[in-house]
Amino acid sequence: MKVVFVGDVVGSVGRKALKNILPYIKKTQNPDFLIVNGENAAGGKGITPEIAKEIYDLGAHGITLGNHSWDKREIFEYIDEDKRMIRPANFPLGTPGKGYTILKNGSKELAIVNVQGRTFLPPLDCPFAKMDQIVHELPNRIKHIFVDFHAEATSEKIAMGWHLDGKVSAVVGTHTHVQTHDEQILPQGTAYVTDVGMVGSREGVLGMEREAVLRKFMTQLPVRFVSDSGKWQFHGISLELDDATGKAKKIKLLRHFEDEVRFE
Repeated sequence: MKVVFVGDVVGSVGRKALKNILPYIKKTQNPDFLIVNGENAAGGKGITPEIAKEIYDLGAHGITLGNHSWDKREIFEYIDEDKRMIRPANFPLGTPGKGYTILKNGSKELAIVNVQGRTFLPPLDCPFAKMDQIVHELPNRIKHIFVDFHAEATSEKIAMGWHLDGKVSAVVGTHTHVQTHDEQILPQGTAYVTDVGMVGSREGVLGMEREAVLRKFMTQLPVRFVSDSGKWQFHGISLELDDATGKAKKIKLLRHFEDEVRFE
């Protein structure tokens, strides 16, 4: 099984990058499943039903979210209807949506799970205990389990990788928007990377206009952050998973920039 996961899509520039690069990714990687983190897709904060449809129309099989899940009110009812969109599973009981789902493509099935860290982020239920619960709940036939761990602290992400080694196919970090080069397959067969990176402007700060971010750092005054309109960058990962066991065989970082030459 081949899986491609695309890092946090930020604003209209990030969506433009998807339109430009996903056809190339699909042609060169030929994934069985394509998953996109869309929690920043609407102006840098949140996602709307219209943008979700746009991402699905580009070939995504599933969408994961994060701490900005509820920044657009339109998503509240929609997320209960969309069986392919998930938000962090450790959000409080009664929160709209769900924390995991099973995607199907022909005879292949992939469980995707979204959990959020607690270090430097709002307090939620324990993501480690929640993951144990989900792994236990999933049907025995499901061998392929992909985890988007949306967290701030690298230590918390690394700890989750070790905690789930051998229990899931992959633990992939999101939220910090900077691709880390520590991709590896852990001893028990789980693919891991601390952060997959982002899809959005490479001329801003984490996808936002750099002037506003600089002003915030230099003055500590309230500043309104707006997604940047510069040239795009695209970050993701490609995974190859064993069909029989679900264990990872390969993990590869994907990295592309606007105006670069791509050889097919």
